[in-house]
Amino acid sequence: MQTGQQEGIIDLAHLAKYTGGEPKLDAEILTLFKDQTAELVQTLGAHLADGDAKGWRAVTHTLKGAARGVGAFAFADAAAAAEQCDPVGEKTAAAAALATLGREARQVQRFIDNYLR
Repeated sequence: MQTGQQEGIIDLAHLAKYTGGEPKLDAEILTLFKDQTAELVQTLGAHLADGDAKGWRAVTHTLKGAARGVGAFAFADAAAAAEQCDPVGEKTAAAAALATLGREARQVQRFIDNYLR
């Protein structure tokens, strides 16, 4: 396993505080996070399309907490910003926040893929 080419995407030292730096546990947690992130970002798109503010807030809050837990702080910040948007009354802002979150998610996913090689 590599430490990843894109430093700063995930703070591996932060993750190691919770995993003891155990490579297999790091890999398992990062794989779960990657899978969860892909699924939940897609779910956010559905909440935006449906105007589901409650679902939007629940998913963005989940993403924010999970990202902070693994040390993906830029992604967590994007999720926190999205959490503040109203997908009903601020649909344009919510769509922009979702686009930003999607970009951050792709960076995190690439980082994890590189780390797991």
